[in-house]
Amino acid sequence: MPGSALDLLSGDAQTFVEKVWASRVHVHHADPDQLVGLLSLDDADTLLTSSAIRTPSIRLAKDGDVLPESSYTRGATLAGKPLTGLVDSRKALALFADGATIVFQGLHRYWPPITRLIAELELELGHPCQANAYLTPPGAQGFAVHSDSHDVFVFQTAGSKQWQVHGPDCVQDIRLDPGLSMYLPTGTPHAARAQDTVSLHVTVGINQLTWRGLVQRSLAGIAAGVPDEHLPAGYLDDPRELAEELAGRLEALAEQVRGLDATAAVEAEVRRFLTSRSPRLAGGLRDVLATDTINDTTRLRRRPGHPCVLLDRGDRIDVLLGDRSLDVPAWLRSALDEVRARRELGPGDLAEHLDPQSRLVLCRRLVREGLLEVVT
Repeated sequence: MPGSALDLLSGDAQTFVEKVWASRVHVHHADPDQLVGLLSLDDADTLLTSSAIRTPSIRLAKDGDVLPESSYTRGATLAGKPLTGLVDSRKALALFADGATIVFQGLHRYWPPITRLIAELELELGHPCQANAYLTPPGAQGFAVHSDSHDVFVFQTAGSKQWQVHGPDCVQDIRLDPGLSMYLPTGTPHAARAQDTVSLHVTVGINQLTWRGLVQRSLAGIAAGVPDEHLPAGYLDDPRELAEELAGRLEALAEQVRGLDATAAVEAEVRRFLTSRSPRLAGGLRDVLATDTINDTTRLRRRPGHPCVLLDRGDRIDVLLGDRSLDVPAWLRSALDEVRARRELGPGDLAEHLDPQSRLVLCRRLVREGLLEVVT
């Protein structure tokens, strides 16, 4: 994918972060082939009819109402055990022909091009992201005017959809065609209707982290230290005594708050985010099989959307890899900096930092941990 995920969706990542983020609607004309390549109409067909997709990865809606799962699912067995929620493609297609919108939920968990997009976008924004897709028959509207509790990017990959976007002073009519991407901040009322052909669009939800959440997490340790004791009996008769006691406790807490290390709190937030992403290991089986054959000339590549953040801890380093962290000796710092700086390298490229055995051990481990993949 040329450029970054945020460049693709917004046009210019830096401008978006500085001037658009969380403040206003933004529309960008992207390369249609790049967006269509993320989820085409044929891809949606494959998911619906040939992938054994199950609820809750799919739902159907019509005229603003979510249809009961029983109207488009069936049961089956696998190895003698019952399976429920399997999509009956014949039933789903009949409902679609009758005007129902098909929603593919949580695409980032099972559709590789969207998985890569979301992985990269999360690292650029520092906020958790998810993706749904909406397949809407001609002229239909899946949901009435509504607003979301999170920011969204929407982009069209087939057909066209007419959007009504409600601002403070007016309603904008915006037609999304393949290649068009739109950003809506949290709480922007909107509705969309397919035009004279089938419509397919992807909605990327940004489950934004907030100052309130960061403050609450930073104070959690202090709050947990407050004794969970009974309030004194009889305080209703003389609330002043209780108020005096509370004032003393609040003053003690305020002193602890003043002593908090903001840098350490932010480091903890970074650590929390960069160790709680979903594993993204496409091609991991091939890499595991090739690990023992890696030598100085083997070409290795950074997996897209995988972070590598180094946190120094004296004679140790924490290496944050997205879904986990590694604890390694500090003398590996220069070699890890070299890995972070390169998109592709071989163990031999670390010769000025590590001896032959050490660099093979490090690279093989980074392949096993999913940061690097073997170039074939």
